[in-house]
Amino acid sequence: MNDIDAWVWWLVGAAALGIPLVVTAMPEFGMLAAGAVAAAVAAGLGGDIVVQVLVFAVVSVALIAVVRPIATRHRSQWPQLVTGVDALKGRQAVVLERVDSTGGRIKLAGEVWSARALDTGRAYEAGQQVDVVDIEGATAIIM
Repeated sequence: MNDIDAWVWWLVGAAALGIPLVVTAMPEFGMLAAGAVAAAVAAGLGGDIVVQVLVFAVVSVALIAVVRPIATRHRSQWPQLVTGVDALKGRQAVVLERVDSTGGRIKLAGEVWSARALDTGRAYEAGQQVDVVDIEGATAIIM
């Protein structure tokens, strides 16, 4: 065991911490692996075991303290890019055929859509600008 340098053991430890990182996708294992790599560098530069363990602990804790809150904040944010029918909600359309609570046709994003009025007592005539509030199947709900 004394024949192998300490920095090699730290790299083996970093690789061992990388395995659960890949299997569980928990970024904390990656931060501990980075701490082990930093300890390997300290060992390679001639630091004794106390320095190596301190470097491992300080780098690992610092990464967890700094990176984890940032990752949590990014994980909780809604995506900025909206696609599909969600991108059509809130857009304006032009009535092509009279639209009421039973149906009609609109031109939305360059395409002809079936539509119905959100307010059952309201009707929209051809040429009017309307707002799309929802999409149900292939029918735009307008107001």
